[in-house]
Formats: sequence, C-alpha cells, structure tokens
Amino acid sequence: MNSINPSLPPTLLAATEALAENILASELFVNYDRARVQLKADPQANQLLAHLSNLQADLRQRQAQGQVTQENINQLRTVQSNVQANHVIIDYMSTQQAAVAYLREINQEISQLLGADFAALAKRSSC
Repeated sequence: MNSINPSLPPTLLAATEALAENILASELFVNYDRARVQLKADPQANQLLAHLSNLQADLRQRQAQGQVTQENINQLRTVQSNVQANHVIIDYMSTQQAAVAYLREINQEISQLLGADFAALAKRSSC
C-alpha cells in the first residue's frame, strides 16, 4: 500500500497505513460503505435526490430572476419531505455524518499529540 508517501520513514509509513486500514475497518466506516452501496443501488432514492437537486437549481434560477411562485416552493418542500422520509437516504446521511464526526475526532487526537493542527499540516504537505 505504499501509495501514501514513499518518502516517509518506514515506521511512520507503517503507522499511517495501519491507521488508514483501522479507520476503514471501523464499524462506522463499514456502516457508511454499506449505506453508500445501498444508496447507489436504489433507483428510487437516486431519482429523488436528482429531482431535489434539479428543483433546487431551478428555484435558485427563478429566485435570481424574481420569478419564484408558491407552487415552486410547495413542490420543493414536497420533494424535500419525500427525501427525508426515504430510509435509504436517511441511513446514508446518518452514517456519513457519523463517519465524518469520527474523522474529526481522530484529527483532534492526532492534533493534540502533535501539538499542531494535523489537518492543516496534511493539507499543506499534499499540495
């Protein structure tokens, strides 16, 4: 897996790879991956999300032109309600939020150990 950064010292590279493997194997990420696969395979959920995205874009365009009607708003709210009621989408969103929160916790732990903002350091070194 030496794709992270082959110029890292071997012990740091091994620790980085182990951390990445452990994160991906964590229950939160396994659940997120399962939910992502289910969302990708669900045509109804994908259609709802695409419809919501199209309505939002249309509403932004209408708003810029001063042409928003109550019917446009009602239609958007109806689709938003349908999205919020879809169990596949809800599962995906909740597992995604949990995975992101977990990554933030890991970042905070690493930052405390380093005494510096790990995410900022990692971002700067990857550019």
